[in-house]
Amino acid sequence: MKELAAILAAVTLGVTSLEIGAVAAERFQKLSGSQIRKKLSGMQLTDEVHWRDVYDRDGTLRNYSDGTERVGKWAVEKDELCVYFKESDDGCYEVSLSGDRIEMKPSGLGLSIEGILQAPTDRN
Repeated sequence: MKELAAILAAVTLGVTSLEIGAVAAERFQKLSGSQIRKKLSGMQLTDEVHWRDVYDRDGTLRNYSDGTERVGKWAVEKDELCVYFKESDDGCYEVSLSGDRIEMKPSGLGLSIEGILQAPTDRN
């Protein structure tokens, strides 16, 4: 019985170590303004199911969500990504990258946004 408990403890510790290692491997690095512009220009950010934001090179921002399209503008200001739809959710975000994953934290109130950066699915 003690051997079984020792084996279970070792397995639990091993699984926990793997989970911690996976989290540590996915470290997000904050991007500067020029890095934000370079990474997002001509790309889309998406959750691959419900929404996608297309960052056109001319500063146009196209948001597709729940079957509707909104068109606004995006810009980089003071090392932050700023989005403008003339709505209450306009604002600026600190942008961090880990592989193809983007995390955007708002400067003010609001929720963080996480998604996958990829080539647009509707190249214009």
